[in-house]
Amino acid sequence: MTETVLSVKGLKVAYGGIQAVKGVDLEVRSGELIALIGANGAGKTTTMKAITGTLQPAAGEIAYFGRSIKGQGSYQLVGQGLAMVPEGRGVFARMTIVENLLMGAYVRDDTAQIQADIDRMFATFPRLKERAQQLAGTMSGGEQQMLAMARALMSRPKLLLLDEPSMGLSPIMVEKIFEVIRSVHGQGTTLLLVEQNAKLALMAADRAYVMDSGLITMTDDAKRMLSDPRVRAAYLGEAH
Repeated sequence: MTETVLSVKGLKVAYGGIQAVKGVDLEVRSGELIALIGANGAGKTTTMKAITGTLQPAAGEIAYFGRSIKGQGSYQLVGQGLAMVPEGRGVFARMTIVENLLMGAYVRDDTAQIQADIDRMFATFPRLKERAQQLAGTMSGGEQQMLAMARALMSRPKLLLLDEPSMGLSPIMVEKIFEVIRSVHGQGTTLLLVEQNAKLALMAADRAYVMDSGLITMTDDAKRMLSDPRVRAAYLGEAH
């Protein structure tokens, strides 16, 4: 049986008096790429923020490799191998690409390996290599998204959470980002992906959860979900 990396049970999150997440259960096993899809406002990003400690849940359990991480800050979790690429990317605009990558490795002290990982990131993201000394704030949205992903990978995560990685990007850049997601997954990283482009997310994922109004309404093998008429009608823009 594959090890469970993340287990969320009965998660409830409220803010501003609104119950945004109403009792979510989900599980991510070692080596999986899990997609969490749903309409805007379904509670997907709130769920991610609760998992990574940027929002405090009102109820429920969050376990990482079998240990509760509820109430821990995101900086503590990075040290344990749980990293997140937030919606909106959040790169350090006034730092160069290399400096951003080094920030991603701040929990590590293996200098030689850090340099080897920077080289590996440049091999995965050739566009970043060309611009190594450029300030992150002067890059395009797609390049910043690549940098945000590379920076998160510099912490050598056991679990990488991606929140809306394709948001606001051109179709060609979206394709590139998904190529990278598949490549990172192919190298053995476990991923939890929140993505508005349901079709691309399901094509890349092993399993998927559908979230609607703060609840998980469906879970299945991602490929099966792609051909499910309910999913096609609601999230893939296709009529029955």
